[in-house]
Amino acid sequence: MIATLSRFLFTLLALPAATFLQAATSHIDGPFESDIQPLLQEYCVECHGGKKVKGNIDFTIMTSPEAIEANFEIWELVSDVLAYQEMPPEEEDNRPTSTEIQQIQDWYQQRFIQSVEARPGPFKPRRLSAPEYRNTLRSLFGFDLETTIMAAEQTETEPSLVLKLLPTDPPGNSGFINDTHAAPLSSHAWEQYAYLADRVLQELFSLQRLDALETLIGENLPPAFRPTDLSPKQAKALLLRFTPRALRRPQPQSHLDSSFAHLNDLSGLALVDATQTELKALLVSPAFLYRGLLFDGQPAKTQRVDANELAERLSYFLWEDMPDERLLEAAANGTLDTPDGLTAQIDRMLASPKSISLAQSFGAQWLGLADIDNADNDVNMRRALRSQPYDFLNYLFTENRPVMELIDSKTTFANYVTASFYPKDKVQMVKYKKPKGIEKQTVPNQRLTLTHDEGRGGILTMPGILAMNKSPILRGTWVLRKILGERLGDPPDDVPPIEIAGPKANLTFRERFEQHRSDPTCARCHDKIDPLGFAMQVYDDRGVYKLDPNYKTPKRAKEHDDPAETLDTSGQLPSGETFANYEELQSILIGAKRPDIIRNAVECTLAYALARKLEAYDRPTIDAIAESIDETNGTWRDLFIAVSQSLPFQKTYVSAPSTPKRDS
Repeated sequence: MIATLSRFLFTLLALPAATFLQAATSHIDGPFESDIQPLLQEYCVECHGGKKVKGNIDFTIMTSPEAIEANFEIWELVSDVLAYQEMPPEEEDNRPTSTEIQQIQDWYQQRFIQSVEARPGPFKPRRLSAPEYRNTLRSLFGFDLETTIMAAEQTETEPSLVLKLLPTDPPGNSGFINDTHAAPLSSHAWEQYAYLADRVLQELFSLQRLDALETLIGENLPPAFRPTDLSPKQAKALLLRFTPRALRRPQPQSHLDSSFAHLNDLSGLALVDATQTELKALLVSPAFLYRGLLFDGQPAKTQRVDANELAERLSYFLWEDMPDERLLEAAANGTLDTPDGLTAQIDRMLASPKSISLAQSFGAQWLGLADIDNADNDVNMRRALRSQPYDFLNYLFTENRPVMELIDSKTTFANYVTASFYPKDKVQMVKYKKPKGIEKQTVPNQRLTLTHDEGRGGILTMPGILAMNKSPILRGTWVLRKILGERLGDPPDDVPPIEIAGPKANLTFRERFEQHRSDPTCARCHDKIDPLGFAMQVYDDRGVYKLDPNYKTPKRAKEHDDPAETLDTSGQLPSGETFANYEELQSILIGAKRPDIIRNAVECTLAYALARKLEAYDRPTIDAIAESIDETNGTWRDLFIAVSQSLPFQKTYVSAPSTPKRDS
């Protein structure tokens, strides 16, 4: 039965995407072709079309309503650069008039703001990412597949055999690795799945895993039990319990009973082999490897996802793992379909240790925390710098903290390695006693309340964040992209290096950089980046606060790491706000920039939860959630609940299968 199901579903997955599922699209309004296209041709296509495509923006592809809607982010960028008169470049003789600019702005507002109606995205099954597959396998069997390589205390190795073997999925269009619907299942990956299935089944039927086998069978086994003692009754009990859990939804009992009837005539090693064959066929089937594949949607219809699909979406959102029995039970009895029932499950799931995945997967990918591994050569320092934002994000996500505490929280986490960054507040920590015979080891962080250490608070001032972004340009870009949600294009290919003035000039890095950004091409982005980055130069390349009375300048300071006495941390944002130092910038971030930060948090959370790129028709959902969080000083829990109750999370669109064209 399972082997047949596997072959059928794999064939289904091989069909073209347009045959399987397709989004509903709206018709373009008339003014685009008559009013907008001529302006693009006149002022934009020379640099953004055909053979010459700057900034990955090509207006020549806007040939259909679908293309225009799919590239809504380009139009958002067009609106922004026109508003700030950043494009076309000032040196261009042929520039649009104010009337023409307003014409484009009016069309954008009508097309993408005023007339957009919320609707769910197309239904798309997604292959489990490597971490999702690892966690799902562990939840099914009750143990991890681990490598057999011994590691020294001072080295870092990946203990999971799954993560060692499976190819790393690149981020999808959403920016997250769970966005796998467009990632093909390569033959190499298929071989690895088959190998891992063999390994986990080999371990399950070993003497070392009799407790796991006992759990899956659902009965106590005698002390002298050996896998070859398995009875047909026990084998069928195992498969009957395992199959609906692996498929993440109930299966007809009568159908399963008949499918496993052939096991009645087997015993000993033959029975073990037959049971393993059924289990392996299930583990390598698309129904297991893909999320949502068994959703029974109605073609050509927008519809609510069924309770089991909702449970699956929720568990992989909050846990990066399959639904547990309590979540499946809530789906079965109908309570998951109610707002109170859904909220109760979310609260339970956030209280589970599994919710650490929100920090270590969602938070890490959103904020680019993997780059911390390049921040320091010492393995223990890297571990400590990495664990600090993980613990901080987990605190925000699971302890019902306001979204804006991401910026100004007075709670942080440190261990004996990172305690030196908090010289005044580290007295709160319980003294760490190093075990004898161990040079260094990773120890848990302790929670600190920041009461005396100036210049600390929130994610931006954590030493790992600062150390992975050592220059003011990297720091400003990180804040702009990751925190404020600004879409910056890649720098031009022909940007010259920073001109270093002669030795007698005695200029600071900021003064030298001001010369560089006098180029209008550079200034358009650096007017946004530089004020943020230079405000954070009060921290050195290691993330140490320079204004501490006991601060010592590193012997090998970088050229951009100016001494504290020469620092100029003042600035002005393009929107007009001015500040003298980082503390004043932080006040602007939690004040005037609060809506931008909240909106970016909502967009990133929604994209991760949906495992897809957000589209124009998601804007009303984003607007509603962001407005609610802003008005109520909402918490991360509020955000997770709002996302889980949102239209795109709870509904979907399934297209009708396309009909092959008949030859004339």
